[in-house]
Amino acid sequence: MSDQTLRAAQGATDLDFISHSPAQTERVGQRLGELLRAGDLVLLVGNFGVGKTHLAKGVARGLGSDEVVTSPSFVLVNEYRAGAPRGGLPIYHVDLYRIAEEGELATIGLEELWAGDGVCLVEWPERAGRLLPDAHLAVHMQHLSETKRRVRLAPHGPRYVELVTTFKGTAFNG
Repeated sequence: MSDQTLRAAQGATDLDFISHSPAQTERVGQRLGELLRAGDLVLLVGNFGVGKTHLAKGVARGLGSDEVVTSPSFVLVNEYRAGAPRGGLPIYHVDLYRIAEEGELATIGLEELWAGDGVCLVEWPERAGRLLPDAHLAVHMQHLSETKRRVRLAPHGPRYVELVTTFKGTAFNG
C-alpha cells in the first residue's frame, strides 16, 4: 500500500463527534483509556481551555488510576499509575507548551516515554515537531461554544486505526 493510499485509508477512519460538556469529555477519555495499552501514544491537539486535560483525566480513569490528574504545564511531565487490573501501567502526561524549539527536547528523553512501558499523552505535540513517531493517535479538539467541543480522533498507523474502530464500536454502539 502506498503512503498516499494509507493516508487516505486512515483519513476515512477519522472519527468526528461533539462533546457537550467537560464531564462528557472526561467520559470520552475514560472510554478511550479503557482501550489503551503499553506503548500507545496519544497527541492532544487544541487551544488553551479546549479540554485536553479533561480528556487526560478520563484516560487515566479508564486505565484504572485514582490519582488526581492536573495539567503538567510547569513541570513538563506528570506520571500517574494505572490501577492494579492494568498492572500499575505508567501513564505519562506531557505538556510541551513551554518548549520554544524542538532542540530543547533532545536531552529530556521524551522518546523513552512514548516508546516505552506506558501510555503517553502529549499536549501541544506540535512543539516536538519531527521527534514524534509517525504512529500515534491524534485527538484534535476545537471550541464550538462555552461548553461544546468538536473532537476528532485521527489514527496514524495500523494500531491506531484498530483503536479508533474499536472505540467507535464501544463508545457509540455499546
